[in-house]
Amino acid sequence: MRPRSGPTVEHRVLAARLRMLRERAGVSLQAASVALGAHPATVRRIEHAETGLDAHQVRVLLERYAVSAEEAEPIMAGIAAANLPGWWHAWRDAMDPWQQEVIGIESSAALVRAWHPALVPELLRTPAYEAALCRSLTADPPPRRDRHLELLAERQRRIEARGAALWALFPAAALRTTVGGPSVMAGQRAVLEEAAHRRHLTVQVVPLDAPPHPMTGVSPLHLLRVPAPEIGDRAVLETAGARVDIIDEPAVVMHYRVRLDSACAAAPHPGSPLPEGGPGSGNP
Repeated sequence: MRPRSGPTVEHRVLAARLRMLRERAGVSLQAASVALGAHPATVRRIEHAETGLDAHQVRVLLERYAVSAEEAEPIMAGIAAANLPGWWHAWRDAMDPWQQEVIGIESSAALVRAWHPALVPELLRTPAYEAALCRSLTADPPPRRDRHLELLAERQRRIEARGAALWALFPAAALRTTVGGPSVMAGQRAVLEEAAHRRHLTVQVVPLDAPPHPMTGVSPLHLLRVPAPEIGDRAVLETAGARVDIIDEPAVVMHYRVRLDSACAAAPHPGSPLPEGGPGSGNP
């Protein structure tokens, strides 16, 4: 069973290495499972980070793959750290399974790109803006909403603390959608205006009178890049009915990256003044 808090990137890296070592050795899932005395599904779950790493099982697999002691040593040494729960484990009561999957990757991402077709992207939201959205769009009880706000604040803090780049694109219509009232919107706008002075943060706003662009009509999207060769980029696409697709197929991820690149190229340059006239802007 997949760890309840979702696998960490360290866990994913070791799992991917075990798969690559098996494939390099030309050993099938069936043959690897025979070495373990287990079902092939057990090996598959190990390689997909869907179960904790057992040191004995890993050692047996490495021996079956004829991995040298020099190459096996860092893998064995990394098992304990890989099995530790992620920092987000403390908030698992306020998370859906897909959120655990996403935050597990986001927590080590060097670059997070975000698009939202109607609202300020999540990782740029103020607590007041997010709280107002939760009250309007969910039926969560206040304690769960509070935990969600704590988690979002911690995600934002950690991204900034490790110097990860956050690049967000959204339409000016988001600044005209009143979330929580004028004072909430004024606070949100101030944060967005201040973003132009932050080194690792890029914000682009598509004007109301802009023509259609490659992201027009696309659901909320996040692209996550982790600086580990064993882990490919991920696209996280939120679709109708609260469905979330976590995409790791390179061709599909590239498709969304190209569309987002094109939309960003067509949008005003980062650092351009925010459009005026929205709620809390102080303009009529």
